[in-house]
Amino acid sequence: MTVTQPPTSAPTTPVSATTEPGRTEYSGDHAEVYDVLQRARGRGRVSEADQITEVIRRFNPSARSVLDVACGTGTHIVGLRGEFDDVEGLELSEPMRARAMAKSPDAVIHAGDMFDFALGRTYDAITCLCFVLGYSRSLKELEALLSNVVAHLAPGGVFVAEPWWFLENAVDIPVAGALAEEPERVISRLSSIRRDGHTIRLELRYTIAEPSGIREFTEVEEMHLYSKEEHFAAFRRAGLEVRHLEGPPNGRGLLVGTLPR
Repeated sequence: MTVTQPPTSAPTTPVSATTEPGRTEYSGDHAEVYDVLQRARGRGRVSEADQITEVIRRFNPSARSVLDVACGTGTHIVGLRGEFDDVEGLELSEPMRARAMAKSPDAVIHAGDMFDFALGRTYDAITCLCFVLGYSRSLKELEALLSNVVAHLAPGGVFVAEPWWFLENAVDIPVAGALAEEPERVISRLSSIRRDGHTIRLELRYTIAEPSGIREFTEVEEMHLYSKEEHFAAFRRAGLEVRHLEGPPNGRGLLVGTLPR
C-alpha cells in the first residue's frame, strides 16, 4: 500500500523514507487508527477471512500454505491461521507490519514491497485484499505484482485478490467520511476525492480527539482504475486462469486466478 504525506501544522509521525520517488508506506499515525476505522466502516476482517478460506478451498482443496500480500495490520492472517497450517504475510509499512506481528507473534510477516519481493519459496494460495491492486500506478506495475505472485505460487495454486472499482463501474464520489467512537477516543476521517482519467487522488484528513487534546494528520493516496478486461488480460499474461466472483466480501467480489498444474 502506498501513500504520500504532505506537511501539516499538527504534530504527526513522519512517513518512513523510501528509495522510490512517489511511493511511501502507511505512516505510524495511520497504522494507529487503521483497525478502529475499518471496524467502524463495517469491515469484519476475521469473518472476511472465513469467506476467503471458502474460495481457496473451492479452487485448491488441498491448500495448506497461504501468503497474504500487503497484509496491513494482519487481521486477515489471524483468521486464516485458524484454517491453514502455514500462513505468512508481506507488508511494506513497518508500523503496519509491527501491528501484524503483535497480533500473531509466532507468524512470519515479511518486510517487503508487493511489486518487488522474493521469498525463496512457494505457497498453495496467495491473497491480496483490501483493494490494494488499485495502488499499482500502471498496467506494467500491476503485471509486475502478478508476476511476483506467480513466481511464489505452487502448481495448482490459487491467487485471490479483492479488486477496487473497475473502470466501467467506478462511481465519482467527491467527498466521503467515517467516524469511530471509543470510550476515550473519537476518530474521524474526511476524504476529498478527485478523478483525473484513470487516476483517483484521495486526500485523507484524520482527526483524533482524546482526553489529552486533539491532533490530526493528512495523507494523500493515489489509486488507478483498470477495466475488468484489463484485469483479466493482466492475469492471463502472468499465466493465471482468471474468473470474477461477484458479491462478497465487500460488494465488488473477488478476482480468482489459478495456476495450472
